[in-house]
Amino acid sequence: MLGIHDLWLFIVSGLVLNITPGPDTAYIVGRSAQLGWRGGAAAALGISSGCLVHVFACAAGLSALLAASATAFTVVKWAGAAYLCFIGIRMLLSRQTAHAQPEQTATKDSEISLRPVFWQGALTNVLNPKVALFFLAFLPQFVAADSAHKGLAFLALGLIFICNGLLWCLGVAAFAARTAHRVRGSGRAMAWINRALGGMFVYLGARIALLQAR
Repeated sequence: MLGIHDLWLFIVSGLVLNITPGPDTAYIVGRSAQLGWRGGAAAALGISSGCLVHVFACAAGLSALLAASATAFTVVKWAGAAYLCFIGIRMLLSRQTAHAQPEQTATKDSEISLRPVFWQGALTNVLNPKVALFFLAFLPQFVAADSAHKGLAFLALGLIFICNGLLWCLGVAAFAARTAHRVRGSGRAMAWINRALGGMFVYLGARIALLQAR
């Protein structure tokens, strides 16, 4: 259907890629430790939304333009690097003086913080040209070259990949939140987690800045 072949191999390969630890997993674990299940879920939904943008771009042919145009690649690359470094440096310089709080207050703070957590996860992927190139290289391997519906095939495969990844990420968020329940009562631990996330953002920004179009 739609020229898709070896669907089982695609699903297995996608699952292996999704469960492989990486920056997205680290971000979800960090936010789960800070904000509990809702924070981790918001991070997972943001990351999946960012990937969804690239899937639509791949289906529409925009990812191919990004890969072919050095100018477009450079613009996205530097925008992504600047955003990640800005977020990372701000987190590194922030001072958290939070101490153990009642459960009701912690829940209220978590709800307030969910929107930036979501958008940070989404923009981290949207502004990363490496993600676009991944989908552009991975999805066509499972679509027949003579398919008359390549765009729809890319979209279908991308949605399968993202849904599987989202389920895994939500599981990671739940496990991390449950494991780090006691840690959330320590302001010092939360400060170190915040610094670790900030360092990760700066590292990702530097990696993107060094990324070369191929």
